[in-house]
Amino acid sequence: MRSILVNADRKPGNDARIETALNLARKTGGHVTALVDTPVARYIAMDPMGGSYVISEALDKARAEDDASASEIETKLSRNDVSFDVLRSEDDPVSALGSIARLSDVTILSRSSGLAGELALVSATPVLVLADDKPLEFPIRRACIAWDGGEQAAAALRASVPLLGDCQMVKVVTVAEKSGGFPATDALRYLSRHGIHAELEEHERRGSTEETLAVAVNQAHAELLVMGAYGKSRFREFLFGGVTAYFLEEETAPALLLAH
Repeated sequence: MRSILVNADRKPGNDARIETALNLARKTGGHVTALVDTPVARYIAMDPMGGSYVISEALDKARAEDDASASEIETKLSRNDVSFDVLRSEDDPVSALGSIARLSDVTILSRSSGLAGELALVSATPVLVLADDKPLEFPIRRACIAWDGGEQAAAALRASVPLLGDCQMVKVVTVAEKSGGFPATDALRYLSRHGIHAELEEHERRGSTEETLAVAVNQAHAELLVMGAYGKSRFREFLFGGVTAYFLEEETAPALLLAH
């Protein structure tokens, strides 16, 4: 993962995102692209006659603040021995990130942004989702892979390989519920071909699938959970699949690597 895209803004979690991007770039010899976005659509209002207009004063203020933020981020990145660039956009955040991610290896977001699930569904690039207050350190020591044999889980597994090579512990975790698809032993063989020794851990479902998986991840003290991204609609207001939604909303969950 040498082309690293990070969503950079003035919201909580920005420092953790930037630091994680730098940590990963140092590990891989990679390049960090920081995107600072000022979505114009947020400053368009409707009038009583059904027309629309731009709230110019608010938009100008937001642009100025984001320009200043971009300059601060550029200064911060320049203090590190890492290749980088800082981009500006005025598009919808998911569209802006998705466009740049087409030639990126990973996109880094905060769990609190509310963007990760939708971006994972519309982008072919894996999404690394972080807590606001905890950058991810590399090498990762302990990781779990949620495995149900489906295409999304397989995509996430493939995407995770560059992050797992130095792990002390990797567990492929299954919850007895779903038949068919790729067997978990195939996942273990795939990882072994990349020099990653993983253990298989099968759990009988107790309560919901997500609750069972959460217990297993917690017991493993995992720093990263790799999982497929599932959704029922590609509209902005779509409902996520239960497992995906649970870990996107659970503040105590580890960092997530999502792929669809």
